This record gives sequence, C-alpha cells and structure tokens, in this order.
Amino acid sequence: MTRHKLDKQDKQILELLQKNAALSVGDIAEQVGVSKSACWRKIKKLEQEEVIRERVALLNQEHVNLPMTVYISIRTNQHNDKWAAQFKQVVQAIPDILEVHRMSGELDYLVKAVVTDMPGYDRLYKSLIKADLFDASSSFVMETMKQTTQLPLKYI
Repeated sequence: MTRHKLDKQDKQILELLQKNAALSVGDIAEQVGVSKSACWRKIKKLEQEEVIRERVALLNQEHVNLPMTVYISIRTNQHNDKWAAQFKQVVQAIPDILEVHRMSGELDYLVKAVVTDMPGYDRLYKSLIKADLFDASSSFVMETMKQTTQLPLKYI
C-alpha cells in the first residue's frame, strides 16, 4: 500500500472535493488560501498519485427508479482462479451491481446492488447464479440511517 505525503492544504482540498466535486479551482483556492495555479497543481498531483480516484455525480437512486438496495451474501465451494475469474466476469456484466467484496469469515463475497422492484431483483438473481454459486442469501435495506462517500481524513 502506497502512502502519500499530504500536507494541510492537500487535506483541505480533499475535504472540499469530497463534499462537492463541482467546486471550481478558484473557489477551492480561496477557501484553502493558495493561488489558483498552486491549487490546480495540487489537485492534478492528487489525481496523478490516485489519492483522488475520480470525480463523480452521486444520483438519488429513487429518482432514477432504483428504490431498492439489496445486499447479497455469497458462498462458494470452488476456491480456484477459474471460478473467481468466471464470477468476476458475471458480476462485471450486471449494471445493477454496485459493489462486490471478497470477504473473510463465513461469507466468501458480499454484493451490493440496486433494483427497481422484486421482479427486478429476480432478474438480477437469475443473472448472478450463472456464476455457479454454492449459496446466496439476500437482505433488503428497509431504512438507510447513514450513507456517505466521504472518507474521514483525520488519519492523514
């Protein structure tokens, strides 16, 4: 894991961009207390070093007809490279799947997906089982109490 040497201004820039990636370089520079060109160079460096992976717009999933979030716990009895490659290919091809994590403990994989409704989930499930799963168990989100994409920067 590469650790990057970040200064106080880098941290301020990251905090601002995590809250609003649409801020102009001028707005960021003013809030951080540096010139526009120095701010632009800092942002470009953070991007080149992949501290900033990407800048995106976060959509309201209900407004794009994806009101249901589902977490799918997956277990496999095939712990080999061929199966893992097939599984990766299957999940990469399903746009409803937002995240896939290989886990320690009881689960092998945890999948986060969004769907329109139960028939939408059924279509997702039928696509997912093409990966030859041993066991899949789903839990649907009933209420979201906290959701953020902002990483805590107090550890820098």
